[in-house]
Amino acid sequence: MQDRYINEYLKGHIRTVPNWPSPGVQFRDITPLLQNPKVFRVMVDAFVHRYMDPGMRPDVVAGLDARGFILGSVIAYELAVGFVPIRKKGKLPFTTVEETYELEYGSATVELHTDAVKPGDRVLLVDDLIATGGTMMAGKKLLEKLGAAVIEGAAIVDLPELGGSARLRQGGLPLFTLLDFSGT
Repeated sequence: MQDRYINEYLKGHIRTVPNWPSPGVQFRDITPLLQNPKVFRVMVDAFVHRYMDPGMRPDVVAGLDARGFILGSVIAYELAVGFVPIRKKGKLPFTTVEETYELEYGSATVELHTDAVKPGDRVLLVDDLIATGGTMMAGKKLLEKLGAAVIEGAAIVDLPELGGSARLRQGGLPLFTLLDFSGT
């Protein structure tokens, strides 16, 4: 499948839920992508083919809590590399490093085990979508605290009107997304 066809094919399997979780929000629900085995395979393969290239190949895939775990672990498996979870504060049992970031109404903290990556590891950072970019930037900072190099942030969906992808690029994180929902 060609990239443009893949993008449209996948976009056709994302459910838009109006006014959830609050009035005026158009929630982009990726669960239909996961429920259909053919669609799920097409989506995973689009990422795997990109990161099989020797210049893009990571040593480790890091997934952001929680939907980044689904996609990130499958990508890591297909690439035959390790997977590390970046969790919400208080969910990891071993020694951690943490990073706090701002949300629209308050803040949140994510954590990573101190032995999750080694200095110099090339890491692919994965989530389901990019909205404001706060979670992905916090993940990047955590990985860098441990000496890893984040080669790229990857997501299924970009919501460019929320400014996250622009903020991430300005913060030095190259991005790859399969599709965006700008203006819709």
